[in-house]
Amino acid sequence: MRIRKLFKFENAHIVRNCTSQRCSRSIHGHSYQVELILEAHALDNGQMVYDFGLLKSHIKELIDSFDHAITFWDKDNTDYINACKAFSARWVSLPVSPSAEQFSRVIFYWVDCVLKNTITQNGEKDVQIYSVIVHETDTGYAQCFREDVENARMGRLSLDMFEFSEQVKAEWSDDKLFDKLKRGEKFVNPSPLKQVKTDDHSDFK
Repeated sequence: MRIRKLFKFENAHIVRNCTSQRCSRSIHGHSYQVELILEAHALDNGQMVYDFGLLKSHIKELIDSFDHAITFWDKDNTDYINACKAFSARWVSLPVSPSAEQFSRVIFYWVDCVLKNTITQNGEKDVQIYSVIVHETDTGYAQCFREDVENARMGRLSLDMFEFSEQVKAEWSDDKLFDKLKRGEKFVNPSPLKQVKTDDHSDFK
């Protein structure tokens, strides 16, 4: 079974080397919509694949890092990168160009890392990310699957390749969030509320 959660953010970028001159040579922005699709082959104690409320923690915060920020490729012109850092409090440095395609790969990769480092406490079974869809405009989107993240021809991704401005990190609930993820520290989901009883007086399992 699959579930879908929608996230939104506003972001500015330049996409170098693309065909469109406006996109490749001028800073511009988009209102992005991100569809995160999770799947599992069993349901948790709440009869869910994964509680939507759990996605509002670390996963939402990482995706929200892009909101009202400028995102740049770390291989871009040094003067441009320095200007982005000097004149924007919120910025994210990526090891790949900030195209919709690469946004979908990066978000898939981050969410996958978070899920693999999360200790669940409500009977969740084999929950994993199935796909990420990034809508850059009303008429165009990019969709990423696991094989795309693992495809070296599309650019290698590693947690130590990303950099966030101090303002972005300060707005996380834990400013060491990404450092903990890089160290492989475990995130522990909150315990569920005490279970109520069914009409036949047997506890939910």
